[in-house]
Amino acid sequence: MDKYIYSLEIKVRDYELDSEGVVNNAIYLHYLEFTRHCFCEMAGFSFKQMRDEGIIPMLSRIEVDYKRPMCSGETIVSRLWVEMQGVRFVFHQDLYDKATGELSIKAVVTVIAVENGKLSRGDRFKEVFKQYLQ
Repeated sequence: MDKYIYSLEIKVRDYELDSEGVVNNAIYLHYLEFTRHCFCEMAGFSFKQMRDEGIIPMLSRIEVDYKRPMCSGETIVSRLWVEMQGVRFVFHQDLYDKATGELSIKAVVTVIAVENGKLSRGDRFKEVFKQYLQ
């Protein structure tokens, strides 16, 4: 738990459930993305600011291990930490059930930076996220 640099609580809503009464597998990707957006805003570099500077963060890979389903009314604790691998920013994101502490999702999300239409080394991201990179 000591690697995590950001945490966010998300309440599961009824309309996110599938016909089995659990969170639809695609919804977990929304939770992961929402967490990254909130993290970027907290770090001082919102997606609006990125767009204004001509920077587009693009997903290049997502690996998700589904461990335990979540149900309506449960609260998810979404946690992340981030590292650099070459020009890639790798977000390690885990979703836990707040009440039990059980792991629901373990994900690795790889992001690249495109600046003014070209793949970049992500220097602006490195500058903004330097205190958070591991």
